[in-house]
Amino acid sequence: MARRVKDRTIESREARRKLKVSGKPYWRAIGRGLHVGYRKGKTGGAWVIRRYLGNQTYQVETIAEADDILDANGNEILDFWQAQEVVRQVRQSPRRGNYTVRDAVNAYIERLEGRPSWYDTKRRLEAFVLPAFGDKPVTKLEADEIRKWHRAIAKTPARCRTKPGAAQAYRRSDLGDPETMRKRQASANRCLGLLKAALNHAWRDKHVESNDAWQRVELFRGVHIPRARYLLVAEAQRLINAAQGDFRVLVQAALQTGARYQELARLRVADFNSDSGTLHIRKTKTNKDRHIVLIDEGREFFTQLAAGHPGTAPMLGREWKQSQQAPLIHDACKRASIEPPLNFHALRHTWASLSVMGGMPLMVVAKNLGHADTRMVERHYGHLAPSYVADSVRKHAPRFGKVSSNVRAL
Repeated sequence: MARRVKDRTIESREARRKLKVSGKPYWRAIGRGLHVGYRKGKTGGAWVIRRYLGNQTYQVETIAEADDILDANGNEILDFWQAQEVVRQVRQSPRRGNYTVRDAVNAYIERLEGRPSWYDTKRRLEAFVLPAFGDKPVTKLEADEIRKWHRAIAKTPARCRTKPGAAQAYRRSDLGDPETMRKRQASANRCLGLLKAALNHAWRDKHVESNDAWQRVELFRGVHIPRARYLLVAEAQRLINAAQGDFRVLVQAALQTGARYQELARLRVADFNSDSGTLHIRKTKTNKDRHIVLIDEGREFFTQLAAGHPGTAPMLGREWKQSQQAPLIHDACKRASIEPPLNFHALRHTWASLSVMGGMPLMVVAKNLGHADTRMVERHYGHLAPSYVADSVRKHAPRFGKVSSNVRAL
C-alpha cells in the first residue's frame, strides 16, 4: 500500500467545516501529476481528482461525495483516506479501456487552441471524425474500419454550408471526373491526418498503449499535386477593374503583397512603414511575424490608404470577416471573364508566380511569403523560375517549322 499523504486542511470532517465555500477545490498533491481535491459546497463537499495530461493541460473529475454529513461507505461517500486510494487506483490503471476518440479529439483541439490552424482542425474533426468514431474507445479501433471511413469520405461529394439543425447539404459534382476525385481524396487525406494526429497525441500521453491500428492506414498517394493557379498581368488588371467597392482594395492589397486573406484582414494603419516601404504582418499561419517588402507601386498604394487615418484603424478601410471574400471573388471573376473562377488564395499564387518568372530569387520569394525555407516555393513555383535546363532545352531542342494558322490570341 502506498504511503498516505496527510493534509490537516481537508483530512478531517472538523477541519473541512472551517473552510470557506468555494467552487475551486482545495488541492493536495499525492503523486507526480496527481492531486486529490475537496470542493466545498453550501451543504457538503465532494472529492475531486486532477491528473496532468501533458502539454500544460489537466483532467479534472469528481469521484465521490465527502463524508461531511453522512459517514463514509467506501462507495458513493468517501473519507479523505479512501479518496486517496481511489485516486491512486486511477493513476495505476489509467482510463485506457474507456478513453474514447472524443476524449482524444477534445484534448488535441484544446492543445491547438490559439494556433491559426485551430478553427479548421476543430470544424473538420467535429464534422468527420466524431460522428463516425466519437463514442468508441480508442483501444477498440480497428485499421479496417478507419480505412473504410477514409475511403467513404473520398467517395462523398464536398459538403456545403448548412443551417444548424438541417440535413447536411452536398455540392453537385461528378465523382467520375479525375480532378474531382483527386480533390476528394486529398480532403480525405486531411481528415485522416487529423485523426492520426489526435490519436497519436493520446498515445504520447499514455492514454493508450499502442498506435498500431491507425498507423497501418495509408493515405491516398499522388493526390497532393501542386496546383498553383495564377493570373497573368492582364487578367489581374481585369479582376481589379471588375472588383467593386472595398473588395477592390482587398484584391489590390493581395496582388501587391502576396499575403494571405486573414493576414490582410488583420492589418492596421500602424503596420505600414512608408519610410522603409514595408508592411508588418503581426500574426501569421505559423505565429511568426514578418515584414513584407513593397515595390514603389505598392508603397504608393498603401500610403494612400493610410493617409489621414489613426494607427489603430483598419488598413483596408473595414473589418473583413471569416470567408467573407469567397462569394465576392467568385462574382468578380465572372465579370472579368476569368473561367473557371479562382479563389482568393490564387492572388497569393499570382504574386509568387509572377515574381519567380520575373527572376526574383526563390529565397526572397519565400521570405516575403513567410516560409521558413524555399521548399514550398520550389514545390509550387520552381518550374516557373528561369533555369539552365529550360534555357538549354529552348536553345538546343529540334525545330520542325511553324504550322500556318489564322488563329490569334485575344
